[in-house]
Amino acid sequence: MTGLGTTPEGSTSEQEAARWVRSMFGRVARRYDLANHLLSANVDRYWRNHTVARVRDVLQRPEARVLDLACGTGDLLIALEREAGRSLIGSDFCHPMLTGAQAKLERGRLKSVLLESDALALPFPDSSLDLITIAFGYRNLANYRAGLAEMRRVLRPGGALAILEFTQPPNKAFASVYNWYSRHVLPVIGGAISGAPEAYKYLPESVRKFPDAPELARMMKEAGFATVDWEYLTFGIAALHVGQVGNLRPIGNRPSA
Repeated sequence: MTGLGTTPEGSTSEQEAARWVRSMFGRVARRYDLANHLLSANVDRYWRNHTVARVRDVLQRPEARVLDLACGTGDLLIALEREAGRSLIGSDFCHPMLTGAQAKLERGRLKSVLLESDALALPFPDSSLDLITIAFGYRNLANYRAGLAEMRRVLRPGGALAILEFTQPPNKAFASVYNWYSRHVLPVIGGAISGAPEAYKYLPESVRKFPDAPELARMMKEAGFATVDWEYLTFGIAALHVGQVGNLRPIGNRPSA
């Protein structure tokens, strides 16, 4: 399957793009959390909590199998486990990120299981999961459509996929200010904190090239998600998409901001 995916500068194939992304996240893993919280003024915590609230209906199913994909250092996974009250699964293809996630789980005395795996080749049978979440990781896949197809493959009827991702703000005036900040301020601060300025140069470029929120909803429907509900968060800096397998009543309600 071929399709649109992340294209870091200098990459000429999906394999090169994936290697670059894995290496980049490995370099920033040690100070990844600090950079995220500072650069977002802790708004990233609200986005994750909002995502947990939107998928609470599935989390509260006693036997639901839940995967947090591209889990990074585990912030969303931890929030999901605390809401569900049981062990879940976290997966990432960058080992240093998983090392950070494991340390956090141990400090919090949490029990979720971590797997090192590729989002484009998940180690799960067909129709074996009830919920997949992916926060700020989908944009980094080397092939967006293949990723959606793989996530759809492993979800059961009645299952759901929640994608929390950066997007282009719909208000043009605000978008111009935000894009200026992303291109000129974020790389300087993020680079200074992480020691990897190329990672924070990649971030705004990857958002600029990423499908907008309505297009992502269309892609999810094309991949086989019968219902797709989405919303902008924080003036459209981010968007949350929730797609379901099967023609069901949409899960959850949109909690008030």
